[in-house]
Amino acid sequence: MRQTMGSLAAFVAVMISGPASAQAGAPEGLQINDKGYFEAPAVNILAFSNWYDGLFADAKIGGVEIIQRGVRSATNGDVRLSATPGQWDPAAALVERKVDAKAGVIETRLRYAAQDFSYSVRAQRQGSALQVQVILDKPLPASLVGKAGFDLEFLPSAYFHHAYMADGQSGLFPLYPASDMTRTPDRNAASGRSEGPGAEPLPIAQGRRFVLSPEDAAKRVTVQSDQPIALYDGRNQAQNGWFVLRSILPAGRTGTVLQWTITPQADPAWLRTPVIAHSQLGYAPDAPKTATIELDPKDKRRPPVTLLRVGADGGTQPVLTKSAQEWGDYLRYHYLQLDFSAVREPGLYMLEYGDVRTAPFRIDAHVYDDAWHPTNDVYFPVAMDHMSVNEAYRTWHGDSHRDDARQAPVDHEHIDLYRQGPTTDTRFAPGEHIPGLNVGGWYDAGDFDIRTQSQYQVIRSLADAAERYGLTRDTVSVDQARRHVEMHVPDGKPDIVQQVGHGTLQLLAQFDAVGHAIHGIVEPDVAQYTHLGDAVTKTDGLPYDPTLKSGQVRDGRSGTPDDRWAFTSKSSALNYGSIAGLAAAARVLVGQDDALAKRALAIAERVWAQEQSQAPDLFRHGNTTGGPLEAEMFGAAVELLRTTNKPIYANSVMDLWPKIEPHFAANAQTAVAAIPHMPAAYRAAMVPAVRQWQAQNAAMAKANPFGVPITTGGWAGSGTVLGHALTADALHRAFPEIVGRDAMYRGVAFLTGHHPGSDISFVSGVGARSKEVAYGNNRADFSFIAGGVVPGVLIVKPDFPENHEDWPFFWGENEYVIPEGAAWIELANAAASASRRSE
Repeated sequence: MRQTMGSLAAFVAVMISGPASAQAGAPEGLQINDKGYFEAPAVNILAFSNWYDGLFADAKIGGVEIIQRGVRSATNGDVRLSATPGQWDPAAALVERKVDAKAGVIETRLRYAAQDFSYSVRAQRQGSALQVQVILDKPLPASLVGKAGFDLEFLPSAYFHHAYMADGQSGLFPLYPASDMTRTPDRNAASGRSEGPGAEPLPIAQGRRFVLSPEDAAKRVTVQSDQPIALYDGRNQAQNGWFVLRSILPAGRTGTVLQWTITPQADPAWLRTPVIAHSQLGYAPDAPKTATIELDPKDKRRPPVTLLRVGADGGTQPVLTKSAQEWGDYLRYHYLQLDFSAVREPGLYMLEYGDVRTAPFRIDAHVYDDAWHPTNDVYFPVAMDHMSVNEAYRTWHGDSHRDDARQAPVDHEHIDLYRQGPTTDTRFAPGEHIPGLNVGGWYDAGDFDIRTQSQYQVIRSLADAAERYGLTRDTVSVDQARRHVEMHVPDGKPDIVQQVGHGTLQLLAQFDAVGHAIHGIVEPDVAQYTHLGDAVTKTDGLPYDPTLKSGQVRDGRSGTPDDRWAFTSKSSALNYGSIAGLAAAARVLVGQDDALAKRALAIAERVWAQEQSQAPDLFRHGNTTGGPLEAEMFGAAVELLRTTNKPIYANSVMDLWPKIEPHFAANAQTAVAAIPHMPAAYRAAMVPAVRQWQAQNAAMAKANPFGVPITTGGWAGSGTVLGHALTADALHRAFPEIVGRDAMYRGVAFLTGHHPGSDISFVSGVGARSKEVAYGNNRADFSFIAGGVVPGVLIVKPDFPENHEDWPFFWGENEYVIPEGAAWIELANAAASASRRSE
């Protein structure tokens, strides 16, 4: 009690005297810090710390960016060729970036190769402001006059319910796009409009001095220019558009042709509110329990952390009160930790640090038991393609894509990492309808394509979960004959087995239609790809007939070429991955759909023999043509062995092991699955790799406060964390003397709130506070799909952990993908099983 009162007194003293950032001696104005960006109290300005990676084009991470009071509210400050650039609009290539911290200058050289246009953007501190200059060596090319301008995009959700001033004239930021448009002769493909003339937004306001959010210092930014500035609302063009300030570059000039002065409102007294990172779901009594306090690095307050037990009457009782341990710095924040693993009594709890209190969470042996139910009951049914899906009063979507699919054109690089090679590798000509592909499968992500690699990953994951944990939950009715699904209506069949069957139908259809696995089935153009709403309205559901006029229908065929495209270049990696899925499906389908199980296994064995008798097809592109060949072959051998117990597959597993061992971490779950079907020498050969994995796991557990692998690419790392946790579980089951369960539990905690940036659960509908604004196919409604798993914490380089709950369109943070949903079902059940064993 004395320690508690002393810490509280220190806390009050700091609050009275003010935070460290307000004390004398703190530098004034913007400075370039040791991480290469501009910094002032409550303000960071990045200047080309991030750039377009080319993977999915413009991800709204690049150019000049503003982070104000811990929120990245502006991005893409750069020369663009459109007033409201869309995802696929051109962006310049970064040539060179120079940082002169002493002079306070970051200068970046960029180039539009197609237009033979190069320029520099010079960002220099001017007290508390940033001066941004566009510098040209040669006058603007004639083709870009009136098109090239300096844009700075502002996050709409950050400015909803706020005002602006343009040269003193006031206005309000629109909550919903409704500004004036002008008709144009050409349609902007990025707009989502698939036919008719084009239209472009007109400015909302114009001036040379803009003040955004003058009424609220937390959002206030002033932009002043030597050229006119126009404010646009990009959401008129596309739902993921931003508010854009834009100045057209003048023609016929060189040197500094444009100069902006950008002044975000600094605040020496501001400190970021502490975050108590913890599992929103809760903890099993014997699970490790760590709360991690994330602090502004200038925050020197150290109140105690209190664990409160919540009573039925609403009262709270302190169970544990103590000072958190200093962990240290990670990324841009400072961390403290409280280990409360010793608290094992079941109940409802909250954590408190200063004036921050968490939502309630449970300690209970059964806390994980139903954590996978939303994914089973809601997410996967909603993701089912080629079915109508109904939930009580709500229809999620109709029987979509009945017109699948047309053969993709040859030598064609498509959107979303699809590419067709120099031949079709089928009997079908480019553009010809391929019959039989309009069955089964799941929408891959927040969009509507069927990515084969995702399909077989999900089948294997769900099959493992069904077998290992005996999952017989039945809350969904699936009628393949009627192509209809009713959610929350049992039909006497295990849901997961029915999902496995649904994915199997698509894989079998591919082999039946063209003789091999295909990359996938995807929309023919950007306008259809960007479709938001019921997928049944994307196409007319009738196969295309080129002899008919557009809009004409005859004999069940249509003259409208809206059918999705099938990308069919042969890839042995995809073949092996697909037959691994079919072999796994055959095991769980037995007794539920024997005929489908028999077909799946027959094709799996036939294709294995075929692939083994010939040189592999090595076509590769993006992430749609399978994983590494040896890994996919190993997966197929293991699944066929598990299903058939035939020596031929055991021999292949043993022969492939030396090629798999150097990549053990990525293949450990598959390798472990073979152990019961292999001689003892196989397990013994694995021990050195397991010990090495455990050593790396122990080192990684200390690399950040959360004890999991945190990635730093353009797609956040929930999938990596899921994979690591499932690997830890598999290795613990097979090698309990080497690998413990802690890494598995850390993965569960990370997914459900114990991570940087916030304490929100990344599984929608799981935990007290979870993702409720996500990048599903209903993202335009700022909504979610229960049970979906989002990518999570995106590290905006160099050091800013971000996951927006107010803007769903950041796909790298918020997009659901089906493999992560299946992996969550596995992981939640792994945790539930471990907890039940320890009761």
